[in-house]
Order: sequence, then C-alpha cells, then structure tokens
Amino acid sequence: LTRRRHGDGPLPDPSRPEGSNLIPQIRHIVVVMMENHSYDNYLGTLGHGDGFTLDAGGLPTNANPDASGSEVRAHHLAATTQLPGIPTQSWAASHHQYDGGANDGFVTSLDGLPGDPAIAMGYWTEAELPYYAALARTFVLCDRWYGSCLGPTLPNRRFLISGTAHGLSTDSVLDLFDEPPGGTIFDALSRNGISWVNYHSASKLPLRRGARLGGELRTDLESLTQFTADVYPLGLWRYLWHIRPVATFLSDAARGRLPAVSIVDPNFEVNSEENPQDITVGAAFAARMINAAMAGPGWGGTVVIWTYDEHGGYYDHVPPPAAPPPDDVPPKGQPGGAYDRLGFRVPAVVASPFARPGRVSSTVYDHTSVLKLIEKTWNLPPLTRRDAAANDLLDTLDLESPPAFRSAPPLPLPRAT
Repeated sequence: LTRRRHGDGPLPDPSRPEGSNLIPQIRHIVVVMMENHSYDNYLGTLGHGDGFTLDAGGLPTNANPDASGSEVRAHHLAATTQLPGIPTQSWAASHHQYDGGANDGFVTSLDGLPGDPAIAMGYWTEAELPYYAALARTFVLCDRWYGSCLGPTLPNRRFLISGTAHGLSTDSVLDLFDEPPGGTIFDALSRNGISWVNYHSASKLPLRRGARLGGELRTDLESLTQFTADVYPLGLWRYLWHIRPVATFLSDAARGRLPAVSIVDPNFEVNSEENPQDITVGAAFAARMINAAMAGPGWGGTVVIWTYDEHGGYYDHVPPPAAPPPDDVPPKGQPGGAYDRLGFRVPAVVASPFARPGRVSSTVYDHTSVLKLIEKTWNLPPLTRRDAAANDLLDTLDLESPPAFRSAPPLPLPRAT
C-alpha cells in the first residue's frame, strides 16, 4: 500500500504524467549521508572551495572566544578518534553557535560539558582524509551545502526524506510518533512504481521501539534508529520491503541492479563518523560504498551524492542563510523557534559520469536539494514549501556534452586505521 498523492506544488512538467523520467541520462541516484561534521572541519584546509582564512604560515586565522573572552583559533586535530559527547549539535547549542550570524558561539556552547571546549575549533586535513580530498577535487565540490536546520541528526534526516522535520527538534524517540501530511519521498516513489532501497548497516532491524538496554529504557533516538527511513517509525511498515543490508548494495552495484534511488546508511554507532568514533573508519565505509557505485556497470547513469546530516558542533565560518519554513508546524519545545534558517555547512560532493570536472559549486543547497533532484528527474510534486524552493543540483552536471567520467577515475585509498 502507498499513500495517496499529497504535494505542495505542481509537477515539474505538468504536461507529462507524474512519475515520468524527465532526465533519461539519470537512472540511479545514490545518497551516502554520513554524520556530524562541518565543511571547515573536514575541507577547510583543502585549498579548493571556500575554506579557512590562512595566515602567512598557512595556518587558519579563524577563531572563536572562550568563556573568558580569550581567542581560540582553529587548530589541527592529530588524533582521528573523537571525544565522547563533544562538541554538540543540539538545537540550543546550534543556535548559540550561530549567534545571529556571528558564528562565534562554538566554544562557549560547550560550557558545562566534560572535556575541552576548544575541540569545537578542531579540524582534520587531507593527511587524515585523503579519499575525501581527492573526491572533492575530482568531481563537484559543493561549498554552500548546508544542513536543513540548526539542529541535530534526526530533524535533518527527516528533511532529507520528507522536506520537513514536522516539529522534531531533538533526537528523542518520544517525539517520533507522527507522520508528515505530504508523506515522504519514499511514498512518492512507491506510488509511481519507481524503485528505491534504504540500505542499512544494522546487525538487526529495530522493529520494536522502547527496547530496554542494560535494564534502562533508552530514549536517545540514535541508539535505536539504524537507518534513515526509521525517522518516521509509524510509516515503517510501508517501507520494510525496501530496507536491505549494505552487503546487498554492494552486490546490486556490482550486478548493475541498483534501484532508481538508494539511501546508503552507515552503522550509526560504529562507522558513521559521529563522536567518539574514529573518522577514518567511517571514511573507509563511505569510500567502499562510493567506489562500488563507480565500479558497477550502472555507473554510466548514476549520480552519487556524498554529504553529512549536520555539522556535529564543529566550527564553520559561513553563516547559514534564511530558508522558507517547510510548513506551518513549529519546532516542538522551542518557544519562538522556527525552521526558517538552514543549518551550518557540511561537506558535500556530487560524483557522476556527467559531473563537471574539478568544479566548485557555490549554489546554495541543503538536503531538500536531493528531493528536488529526484522530483525533477521523475516528475514528482514537491512535498513541502522547502523542497519546492530548493535548488536541484543540476548545475553540478553537464548533460549535454559527452560524459567527462565515462570511466570512473582512480581515487586514493582511505587512510588505514
């Protein structure tokens, strides 16, 4: 069963039936969304795209004040294993970090938390993340890709599949029992017979919520949610036939059997790159997924999108812009709050045979740009006002010329852990 049609606007091409493939060159869209890093935190020293301001010695001059007013400059993190619990990207912390556009609250947002608040100004370089650096230089680096809201993981992942957080502002399981009136992109795809799969890395599917772990009821969503489709658990029964392990993604890619739309999820507790994980473990996972898509016989019609759900509390120097509220549902528990601004920048690359080689796109994107690309490709209506207004990623592709990457280019191996 699928939901009846909802939408927040006309079809991209009203003269064609809903579900028509308007861009026949695109047969597969693969989204690899990792966790909790800002653009500057990973790509600020790349020298390609809008990164840190550097001094004569090549070190970043960007800084934030600490609680005493002393300047904390951006600094290199030699260890690839992160600290537990800090930095943080909660709704309150993210808005404090933004500080009306000053982006000067990253250090002080950690006051009262265990650990060194200067960690928020830390970054890694190409030495730690060679695969990501090469990916960004080879294909299209998007240096104005933002999270969809100034908040944590699950509201942002909701934007990725529904164009709205539908009131969610936390990662609490207690706030998840709702469904967006416009449905999700999965509903729209199923309604039109367009194939999709959410590939997961869980050892078992969390089909029962409120599980007791260690004798205590866990309400931390990220301890229970194991794949993106599960951010709307009331609708999960509609999606179960589309939830498959990442091993199946690897075999589907190798056989040229990828669906039209793939969401590929890491294990959120092991290799997603969220703290306190070792970032090189997550980078190895992402590289394996992206390389599989590039090596398969379906590569000629594939668009791979690598990005992050939100910034994880790590510093970024670009203030996020205003954005249209997706609907009339305000964020729960945030008096006066609204989904009227994007989140901080996150790393993002579009890789495809049609990608414009070595390009930096400074077009404003957020996670609903993925929805817009899917909608433009298969003539689907927008789900909310947010994806209706989003840019569609097509400026990263050259669909008129012979593909620049008909054969996938070699990329360096991720750093060994």
